[in-house]
Amino acid sequence: MARWLLRFGAAATAGLTVSGLYAAARVDPNDVGFIRIGRAVATTAVISYDYLASLRGLEYGTEEYESVKSQVHRRSAHHLLKLCRANRGTFIKVGQHLGGLDYLLPEEYTSTLKILHSQAPQSSLQEIKQVIQEELGKEILVQSVSWLFPDFSFAWLVDETKKNMPLELDFLKEGHNTEKMAKMLKHFHFLKVPKIHWELSTSRVLAMEFMEGGQVNDREFMKENGINVNEITQYLGKLYSEMIFVNGFVHCDPHPGNVLVRKSPQTNKAEIVLLDHGLYQTLTDEFRLDYCRLWRSLIKTDMKGIETYSRQLGAGDLYPLFACMITARSWASISKGIDQVPVSENEDVEIRLNAAKYLPRINELLNKVPRQMLLLLKTNDLLRGIETSLQTRANASSFITMSRCCIRAVSRYEKDASTSWYRKLKISLTEALVLWQISLYEILLWVKSSSLGSWISGIDTRNHPLQ
Repeated sequence: MARWLLRFGAAATAGLTVSGLYAAARVDPNDVGFIRIGRAVATTAVISYDYLASLRGLEYGTEEYESVKSQVHRRSAHHLLKLCRANRGTFIKVGQHLGGLDYLLPEEYTSTLKILHSQAPQSSLQEIKQVIQEELGKEILVQSVSWLFPDFSFAWLVDETKKNMPLELDFLKEGHNTEKMAKMLKHFHFLKVPKIHWELSTSRVLAMEFMEGGQVNDREFMKENGINVNEITQYLGKLYSEMIFVNGFVHCDPHPGNVLVRKSPQTNKAEIVLLDHGLYQTLTDEFRLDYCRLWRSLIKTDMKGIETYSRQLGAGDLYPLFACMITARSWASISKGIDQVPVSENEDVEIRLNAAKYLPRINELLNKVPRQMLLLLKTNDLLRGIETSLQTRANASSFITMSRCCIRAVSRYEKDASTSWYRKLKISLTEALVLWQISLYEILLWVKSSSLGSWISGIDTRNHPLQ
């Protein structure tokens, strides 16, 4: 595990040399590339030495080894946190990503780096005022700034989207993304997206409605406010399945600081507040449909389909590893059916060990798949991390939702491509039948998990006692 983390850190920091956006007149040393790289190299060296020196001579797997390893994990996580805060920019994004990988990284790392989800380094009030004055051409009172930006921190982009940075850092574009998402998913009444105040916005200033809520991975907040974690997981599944499979326009930064939950003041129903709309991935139709068909194959345990569509998405002979990466499940679980086999503690341990063992293959795979897959993998990681925090991983409802969206997306494409009304009718009837079968399966699952299901099972047990 330590070796994987060190190698990941070295690989990640090697390319993170973006210039900083700094509003003050002087040059901030933290924005100088060689200082940032030097700090990263020094941190990596310190962590490496700590693991080597602390674990030397200890027998692997013993209680003492595990205790010392946990302590080194904790110290190393704090070193990484300090590095992210000092280097800011893309390092913050990497730290936020790592903090969301509860299913993959040791608890010592995720609990420490989670701080970056809500307590990332912030620009000073003077810096904010200077940008506002430059852009709006007028003095803004401190009270007004506090109202407009109650928790302001600049959202940097992850390394794989650096080529799009000039566009992504345009706050007007982020504002338009925000409105596009709100319109696209307006049928989801549980989704709330901040309103944009265009009269106070420019390419460098984005003024929006302030919306409160607890972080989506905060079980205690949900318990205190009477919010059902399973309902929130279902909502997230619906949101992202619709974005990915149906619309191909995907919010790619769902770390817990960007996804809030709350009870509606009007209806008292649970709502999801989606923030930070700067980073989106637009999927091509070909990619989106292949990805749909791959997930359908995964849910149906169609091993031939898994291989076929994984190869079409660029995985080649590494298709088993690719399937494991996008599902965060082991190959054994995929072979048995990911909707049939619940995630176990042993499987989580296996996934963590394999992440270290297969790192060279993972790197090879990431270089082979289409670039639009990278942000989807990142998004999957963050969503799986949220499910792990909420203890709802591998919930059958998420697979049911994905199945519905995949079927709708493929059917819509086939109908649009067909010129025959008979063919269109046949596709529509087939779609309706399959969706009805999914709904029936969902009802059966609900009955099975309900008190009625327990009662029926009890009667069956009494009628068929063990011999």
